[in-house]
Amino acid sequence: MSLEAEIIEGLAAARSAARALALAPAGRKNRALKEIAAALIAESGAIVAANLHDLEAARAAGLGAAMLDRLTLTDARVAAIARGVEEVVALPDPVDEVIAQWRRPNGLGIRQVRVPIGVIAIIYEARPNVTVDAAVLCLKAGNAVILRGGHEALATNRALGDLMGAALMRAGLDPAGVMLIGNPDHEAIQILKRHPEAIDLIIPRGGPALKDALAGSAVPVLPHFDGICHTYVDRAADLAMAEEICLNAKCSRPSVCNAMETMIVHAGVAARFLPRIAGRMAAAGVELRGDARTCELVAAARPATDADWDSEYLDLILAVKIVDSIDEAIAFIARHGSGLADAIVTQDVVAAARFEREVDSAAVFVNASTRFTDGFEFGFGAETGISTNRLHARGPMGLRELTTYKYIIAGSGQVRA
Repeated sequence: MSLEAEIIEGLAAARSAARALALAPAGRKNRALKEIAAALIAESGAIVAANLHDLEAARAAGLGAAMLDRLTLTDARVAAIARGVEEVVALPDPVDEVIAQWRRPNGLGIRQVRVPIGVIAIIYEARPNVTVDAAVLCLKAGNAVILRGGHEALATNRALGDLMGAALMRAGLDPAGVMLIGNPDHEAIQILKRHPEAIDLIIPRGGPALKDALAGSAVPVLPHFDGICHTYVDRAADLAMAEEICLNAKCSRPSVCNAMETMIVHAGVAARFLPRIAGRMAAAGVELRGDARTCELVAAARPATDADWDSEYLDLILAVKIVDSIDEAIAFIARHGSGLADAIVTQDVVAAARFEREVDSAAVFVNASTRFTDGFEFGFGAETGISTNRLHARGPMGLRELTTYKYIIAGSGQVRA
């Protein structure tokens, strides 16, 4: 059987499973999720062993440190994934939620009600935690899910896919509700994007190559791409607070999309702030790339190029820009940001309000780290990704973002004139 025929057969099974999942009661879906969480803990050793196989192959292939970190699973990380599943169990089921209701003068009663999207394909790179996070969110929202992970995590994803299929069966749900494409051939992506009759939405999580691969998709695409996040240290910032926020935003986990990539500093505090933060960044292994004024204040900083302002490093590298006003900071973010998350550190309520209103990003922070841009931190239990799109969903995508809605109209014999 050809790859396309195999995928089409799986898509037909997923569509059938989606119809059943859309009608499944919350209790049955939650039972499936509890089975998945329990299996993750029980089979943690086997999952980590499969992951070690992937890590060995990735190191031999020369995969970079940031991608290796994304790929790595430990017992602690598997346990954290299981806790995330349990958090999703505890969340209200969004299906059949009444979003709004009203009555027209002619007596028609109209309800806007949440319903599942249907079949969702999620395409991602070396992040095996996404395999579970995406699947459980889609399942709880009543969707079937097609998972196409990167070749780097092939063994890990197969182990996780088998685990989830078995858990669905134990809960009395169709295991085709979670379809894992285990073939690493890039042709699989081209096949998926050609079948809008079988797939309702594609959610990609990756870089420019994945964006290019999905160009011209016949299936609607909800992009989850670049995370070029900024932190602006205002002239009215508490500088001790700013140090802690910036260190956390850059260093707590530099390989993820909500890490800070550019730090913007007001000229009024640059001479006091930059030497202090530069020392702490250097101690954490961070390479600084700054504009001319930054390089004058921080001898260890390398001159930044134009490309640095538009780079998602996903590594211990930080671009630094000095500005003369909040207007310049906001304009710089508009020009170079990706719209995922940006932060201001300030004690000036007027500056904070302007930043909140004028920075057009999915998440805007005041006096907090951009690292909180995360479904778990937002109380969603997990996420399928962080959307930088403006249509349908924006920011961390949890359960509600994996639904659409329909209108239910109740009448008493009305006909239109």
